[in-house]
Amino acid sequence: MTLDRIDPALAARIVARDERDGDHWHPEYPFEDELVPLRMLAAAQNADPVFTLYAIRDDDGVAVGGFGFFGPPDASGAVEFGYGLIPSARGRGLATAAVREGLRIAAAHGAVRAVADTEETNAASLAVLARAGMTEIRRSNGMVYVARTL
Repeated sequence: MTLDRIDPALAARIVARDERDGDHWHPEYPFEDELVPLRMLAAAQNADPVFTLYAIRDDDGVAVGGFGFFGPPDASGAVEFGYGLIPSARGRGLATAAVREGLRIAAAHGAVRAVADTEETNAASLAVLARAGMTEIRRSNGMVYVARTL
């Protein structure tokens, strides 16, 4: 698994489904939940070069999902992230590997804490976050909030 950084120009091509040689996008990529952040990145004038969106690539180099930061670390050094995989890529450890790599990137670039959330009913996501060392900090309105010191 690798995380490949997405810049605004690439984000615009992904949204437009303008696949070119070397892109290697799975036919289901991007999935619906990725389109809003990809559109936001495509429109960004000054995108952060690190705390941005990344394509999750499987061991064959095919883009099968996304990992993204919601921005650079806040004043306390905390960074929020999210991730997702197309259905056919789930259950192979890719999400856990992507979250671990994303947390490594964040720590290497000054973040001291990472936070995320998922729905209480999403057992798979809760397991991914736990395997990546995230611990539950609270529950509210059907959501589970997790954090980890980096």
